Amino acid sequence: MATGRIENIWLKRCKSGPMDAVQQAEMITGKGLDGNADQGGKRQVTLISLERWREIEKALGAEIDFTARRANILLSGIDLENSRGKILQLGSCRLLIRGETRPCRRMDEAYWGLQDAMRPHWGGGAYAEVLEGGIVTPGEQAAWSDEGE
Repeated sequence: MATGRIENIWLKRCKSGPMDAVQQAEMITGKGLDGNADQGGKRQVTLISLERWREIEKALGAEIDFTARRANILLSGIDLENSRGKILQLGSCRLLIRGETRPCRRMDEAYWGLQDAMRPHWGGGAYAEVLEGGIVTPGEQAAWSDEGE
């Protein structure tokens, strides 16, 4: 089983607002991250892969701030591609991956060409529903669970 870790956590406190880095966040079952603008539904938490982001930067020949993606959690050691229906354990929390986060035009506002560079291999990351809440912090382990939808 692949294991990785939580590298960074960000909250978006209002729609289209800045991404604020936090040292810990509370995941609320069925809702998402406490204090984040997006609550409920299937897109409760958004995730992005550090390794995939580095591939995108290499393709563009530029260093791009992770917050340009506007994801809540940056993971290392976890490949999100084709993970729909899988259960991801983040510390004591469990998330159900609901689908791919497709890059939108806002990506090109952050860096020209970013939207197209993110399209292959789930480069925009994934979105998830919180099955089991709790507190998450950078440095905690991330791993795929054997169970799935």
